[in-house]
Amino acid sequence: MALRCWRWWHWSAWPRTRPPPSGSTQSFRQQFSTQEQTPQICVVGSGPAGFYTAQHLLKHHSRARVDIYEKQLVPFGLVRFGVAPDHPEVKSYGAEDHRALEIPGEELPGVFSARAFVGWYNGLPENQELAPDLSCDTAVILGQGNVALDVARILLTPPEHLEKTDITEAALGALRQSRVKTVWIVGRRGPLQVAFTIKELREMIQLPGTRPILDPADFLGLQDRIKEVPRPRKRLMELLLRTATEKPGAEEAARRASASRAWGLRFSRSPQQVLPSADGQRAAGIRLAVTRLEGVGEATRAVPTGDVEDLPCGLVLSSIGYKSRPIDPSVPFDLKLGVIPNTEGRVVDMPGLYCSGWVKRGPTGVITTTMTDSFLTGQMLLQDLKAGLLPSGPRPGYAAIKALLSSRGVWPISFSDWEKLDAEEVSRGQGAGKPREKLLDPQEMLRLLGR
Repeated sequence: MALRCWRWWHWSAWPRTRPPPSGSTQSFRQQFSTQEQTPQICVVGSGPAGFYTAQHLLKHHSRARVDIYEKQLVPFGLVRFGVAPDHPEVKSYGAEDHRALEIPGEELPGVFSARAFVGWYNGLPENQELAPDLSCDTAVILGQGNVALDVARILLTPPEHLEKTDITEAALGALRQSRVKTVWIVGRRGPLQVAFTIKELREMIQLPGTRPILDPADFLGLQDRIKEVPRPRKRLMELLLRTATEKPGAEEAARRASASRAWGLRFSRSPQQVLPSADGQRAAGIRLAVTRLEGVGEATRAVPTGDVEDLPCGLVLSSIGYKSRPIDPSVPFDLKLGVIPNTEGRVVDMPGLYCSGWVKRGPTGVITTTMTDSFLTGQMLLQDLKAGLLPSGPRPGYAAIKALLSSRGVWPISFSDWEKLDAEEVSRGQGAGKPREKLLDPQEMLRLLGR
C-alpha cells in the first residue's frame, strides 16, 4: 500500500560495464580505486538539477549506481509542472516555494502566487484545488520576469490556441469562461531592469487578439542609456522602445485596433496593499507606491517617493521570486538566501553531502544554467571520491531504503510504473490531438498501477 503523506518515486541507473571510450574521459575513469568501483549515490529530487547531476556521474564513472528519489508520483519536477504549456521547449523554474509579498490583504481570495497558478494549469496535484476566479476584467501580475510574462500570455491567449497543448482540461475550461481582458505587469524598477527576455516579449507583442499598452514617457532617455549595455539587453530595450514610441504599420495598427484584450507594463511601482472589495470578501485592487531609482548598475534600487496609486483589479498574481525550502533539520539551510550553504556544491561541514540547482545557488537562471551547475556538482563529487575524501567500504544503497519504506508500509513508484502512467497520459491526449492529458489525481494513478 502507499501512505498518502509518503509517496516515493524511485529510479535506479546502473550502466553495464563497457570499455571506456578514448580521450580524457578514459583517463579520468581509470584513476578510481578498486574499492570505489561501485559507489552508491542517492539523488533527492527528479527535476533538471537531479537528472543532470546523475547524468554527469554516470557518464564519468562507469560503475556508479545512482538512485533518484522524488516525492511526487511522477518524475521531472517543474519541467513537467512549471513550464507554460504553449512553451514545451522551455524548461525553467525549479524551487518549491514562492516569496511572499508580506503586505496587508495578501490573504484575500483572488491573490495567488504565480508559482501556484502555473502549477494549476500544468497539473501539479497540490495546486488542483486552486480554482482561480477569472470573472474579473483586470488582472495584475507583480514582477517582470519570464514567469510573469508566461502567466500573462496564458491569461490572454485565445483558448483555441491552447487546445493542442498539455494544459489541463480543467484549466482550459476555466480559461474558456474567463472574462479577463486586461493584464498589467508591474515592476518596482524601470525598463532597463526588467528580467524577461526578448523572446517572451516578442511573443507578447504578437499575441493574437491583444494589444500592448506602453507609456512612451517611461522610455524617455532610454536610447542614450542603452548604448553601452550588452547586446542581448540592448536588443530587448530596442524592441521595447520601438513598441512604445514608434507608429505601427498599417497592418499592425489594424490588428491592434481590433484587439479585444490588452496587456501593459507599469514601471516604478511597488505593492503596498491588496485592496478588499466593499464586503471585504475578495481582492478588488492593489495600492502601489510610486518609486524612483537610486544608484547605478547592479546597485540600482527602487525607493518610495511618497506617492501612491490604486489600480483596480480582481486577480493579483505575485511573481516576485521563488525560494527553496529546508530539506531536513539535519541539513544546514540559509533561510534568508533560501539556499544550502555550500562550496561549489559541497555542503558546508557535511562530507559526502552535495547540492545542486536553485537550492545551491538561489532562484536564478534557466535550464542551461542548471545543467552547467549540476555538472559542476557532479564533478566535485567525483573529485572527492577519487581523492578518498568520501566514506569507503560497501554501502547498502537502495536495499536499505527499500527495507525502511517497507517497514513503514510505503510502496514506492518505480520508473517502469511511471512509463505505464506516461503511456496512459499519451493515450488520453491522442483523442484530443494533445501531446498528453496529464493525470491529476494521485489516487487514480495508484489505481491504474493496481495499488
